[in-house]
Amino acid sequence: MSIFIGGAWPYANGSLHLGHLSSLLPGDILARYFRLKGEDVLYVSGSDCNGTPIAIRAKQEGVSPAVIADRYHHEFKDCLERLGFSYDIYTRTDSKDHHEIVQQIFLSLIENGLIYKKEIEQAYCDTYEQFLPDRYVEGICPNCGKPARGDQCDYCSTILDPLDLLEKTCKLCGEPPSIKKTEHFYFALSSFQADLEQFVKEAKESKAWRENAIQLSERYLHEGLQDRAVSRDLPIGVPVPVPGFEEKKIYVWIEAVAGYYTASKQWAKETNQDDALFWTKDAETYYVHGKDNIPFHSIIWTAILKGIGVQGLPKHIISNEYVTLEKKKISTSQNWAVWVPDILERYHPDSIRYFLTVNAPENRDTDFSWREFIYSHNSELLGAYGNLVNRTLKFIKKYFEGDIPEGEINQAIQTRIEDLYQRIGFLIKDAHFKQAIEEIFEFVREGNKYFDAEQPWKQINENKQACQNTMVNCVLIIANLAQLLSPFLPFSSEEVKELLGLSKLEWQPITCPPKKLNKVKPLFERIDVKRIDEELEKLNYQAN
Repeated sequence: MSIFIGGAWPYANGSLHLGHLSSLLPGDILARYFRLKGEDVLYVSGSDCNGTPIAIRAKQEGVSPAVIADRYHHEFKDCLERLGFSYDIYTRTDSKDHHEIVQQIFLSLIENGLIYKKEIEQAYCDTYEQFLPDRYVEGICPNCGKPARGDQCDYCSTILDPLDLLEKTCKLCGEPPSIKKTEHFYFALSSFQADLEQFVKEAKESKAWRENAIQLSERYLHEGLQDRAVSRDLPIGVPVPVPGFEEKKIYVWIEAVAGYYTASKQWAKETNQDDALFWTKDAETYYVHGKDNIPFHSIIWTAILKGIGVQGLPKHIISNEYVTLEKKKISTSQNWAVWVPDILERYHPDSIRYFLTVNAPENRDTDFSWREFIYSHNSELLGAYGNLVNRTLKFIKKYFEGDIPEGEINQAIQTRIEDLYQRIGFLIKDAHFKQAIEEIFEFVREGNKYFDAEQPWKQINENKQACQNTMVNCVLIIANLAQLLSPFLPFSSEEVKELLGLSKLEWQPITCPPKKLNKVKPLFERIDVKRIDEELEKLNYQAN
């Protein structure tokens, strides 16, 4: 089976925070799971290096947009690698390949009668004598009355035109912009109304999209799809490949989502492989992002793919709700955030992955608190999983000199393990990651209860064969846990693999325990709870 996974493209205008990470992590869990099953996986993403936010940051710092894009692209890559993200390709939207393929898509849409020219009114800054990119216009959302940018309201998710905003101001000079006429290209999105109504109906019936994706997509369709501008007067981006319009850029909302396709083509070129199977009707396609990106994937990207004749449409939309921080909305402008480069300096990547999965905002907003994060690490990763591994392997080291003894496999444990692979596989495939990891940790607790009930510290003196049986079954549990947890906790799973001398990890039950332990060491270290107050103090200090 061909599995295509597209992870959201973070804007290269500032560091990643835990909210970004929470919406990206499901993509890596999926990719790792399907690879363990032996499926053909293509997992792509990259940095969005073209948008207005980068130009704004560059202007603020007095440097070129390329300096900003380079800085954050390399930082993203480093952080995501340290967190174990297993992309087949992580690229960027200012690459030559991306520009060329986006221009081909643009020309194909023109050729298919889906892009046309139109004279429009656009916001203009008289002070700087330039047309304003949509994000350079700020004001009040006409739908919900909250502050909004000119392209989208973060509060109610309405896609906006800058001219729709109330109390408009220019981000460059702070004054109300004037309105001038200019010519731009438009995408005939309205022509896909009936097609997309049927497409969303089928997605709803299949239950392969998150509920928020269904609801928001139905809302846009109910309101009626409008043709949308696909070119803009932007400082950076992909030039419009039409004579006389080269100074204009292809609008980021069509150009950025096309990154999934361009990254796929770039991967095929660099690896000398064929990506065609990932874009067929039979491919399983997953798109992983936050809920603010839903319409760009469910409506706009689907329409673009239909417009260029690609059959591999979004089958699964994994759209997380938001993560709050200490019960308050994350705010980058107020520095109320836990920044990924910072948390990686002090905490185990699996601790971060575990907490963001077990507290994933799959159906509603969830909160990150330092207290919960540190107690979660100490009680679950160290106290349950780490404890089971450590007590079992140390016992074998002490009483059997590191040789895993011969013993009888408990049939109930073996059956439980076999059932878990099937159960957890279904949950991951259907994007219920929180439930999946909770059920695996229920099995971790069962393993500890089994160890306690059998009392091997007594068996070793009273009934050595019974003790051997206990140890064999504990090792069997641990070996299978390493595989079951590998999509979620890749670093500790790899450590267990080394400790037990397993040849590889795969998605099928281990029935025969390994024979000898390698060097025994703890999987996790305890985090001093004093760190809770230290982290809270640091958070409040940086926000003031």
